[in-house]
Amino acid sequence: MRDMFNLGPQWDLIQLCPAALVWASDRGCRQLAKKTISVLVFMATLHLIALLPGLSAQQQPERKPLRFDFTSFVGYRTSISFPVEPHVTGMNPRVVVDASPSYGVSLGLRLREEDLVEVRWSRQDSYVHSEDITPQPSRQHMILDQFHGDFSHEPFVEDWPSWAKPFVLASVGATHVSSSANIHFTRFSFGIGGGIRLYPSRHFGFKIQAEWLPVFADPQVAFICGVGCIVHAGGTVASQGEVFVGPILRF
Repeated sequence: MRDMFNLGPQWDLIQLCPAALVWASDRGCRQLAKKTISVLVFMATLHLIALLPGLSAQQQPERKPLRFDFTSFVGYRTSISFPVEPHVTGMNPRVVVDASPSYGVSLGLRLREEDLVEVRWSRQDSYVHSEDITPQPSRQHMILDQFHGDFSHEPFVEDWPSWAKPFVLASVGATHVSSSANIHFTRFSFGIGGGIRLYPSRHFGFKIQAEWLPVFADPQVAFICGVGCIVHAGGTVASQGEVFVGPILRF
């Protein structure tokens, strides 16, 4: 056929064209298939990434609530005065415990997340002196130990951050006073106050607390004012205040 019509090299080109067209078409299909597969893989990856947080949350067990709080603290206690009986009209004789730093620890159990019951020990290392008493007793070293049960509640406050927990507090217990002059007595005491707990992490925090701490001074308490001299401090309630701050360990 080629020799009869003498078509020459052009005939070879015409013969190659259908095969080239088929090859080009297959190449385009392959490229399109590759692009389609890439898009599908990309979309599947996006869906998997979106589902991972939900899957991990389902796989993680619910966190166990933390029931115990342990706090060590340092603070400052105001002075506390006990009126002396009987007293002369126009005078105000009294025995005064000086203001000084305090320290202590507390351990608490959470009945609910917002309700905490604690046992607290607080100590004040100070001195006691008298005013308007003749003869003037010497200044004596004194230690005040207070053992209280604290009952606090953290109310929900709108628009407050979750790591800041204000609380109100009521406490009740006993206060023991001992001095270098063989004076020892224990009296009923209670407290009303409040503060704030700050939790930078789940297991660690800080507490700031302020409390009014009255001590019942009845029955009377005897203080030695010198050789053969004893004064009787009485009254109904002697008031004292305390402010402290300390770290909290939750477990």
